[in-house]
Amino acid sequence: MNLSDATWRKSSRSGSSGGNCVEVADNLTGVVAVRDSKDPAGPALVFTPSAWTSFLDTTKRA
Repeated sequence: MNLSDATWRKSSRSGSSGGNCVEVADNLTGVVAVRDSKDPAGPALVFTPSAWTSFLDTTKRA
């Protein structure tokens, strides 16, 4: 999948020290991509928007 148009943002839960960070791109049509900020050229996980919303809802309840 081509993610070259992705606009990445760090998780609001990422610390300010630049440690272990997750970046999310939700500006793409039909997908939400997630990657490790320490390896921006590395692999990204890709979810459907509904699967991503379900994941967020579940983690917020935990």
